[in-house]
Amino acid sequence: MDREFLIDLFADFGPVTIRKMFSGHGISVDGVNFALSLRAGLFFRADEVTIPDFEAEGSKPFQYSTRAKTVLVNSYWALPARLFDDSAELAQWARAALAAAQRAKVKKRPGAKKAVKKSVKAARAPAKGKTGNKAPIRKRVKRKK
Repeated sequence: MDREFLIDLFADFGPVTIRKMFSGHGISVDGVNFALSLRAGLFFRADEVTIPDFEAEGSKPFQYSTRAKTVLVNSYWALPARLFDDSAELAQWARAALAAAQRAKVKKRPGAKKAVKKSVKAARAPAKGKTGNKAPIRKRVKRKK
């Protein structure tokens, strides 16, 4: 799927931003990515609220293979093929996917990764003196003559 096709596909939904991503494109609104267009197809963001709709349509979650295993990405599900011919209903699904992406964004706490990294780093670091990695500084005492 090329950019022009995606722009036409989302015409009833509204203006979208399309950026190159992985082997395809990421589709977003106001900086919130809600869909992926990849070689394997078009995938919409999903969560516990919208996954039952995808399951009812017989859709599957996005997956990819590494050398060691197949990775299942349960947060993106394949868009049902029938929606490519029904732009009004596709727009409804796109709104639901955008809402799922916004809910996921709210769940993430800003700075959570940094806090985790710092705590992991601190746990791995050896005990330090008061001045950091250096040995504690000894005070020099002037001796009287």
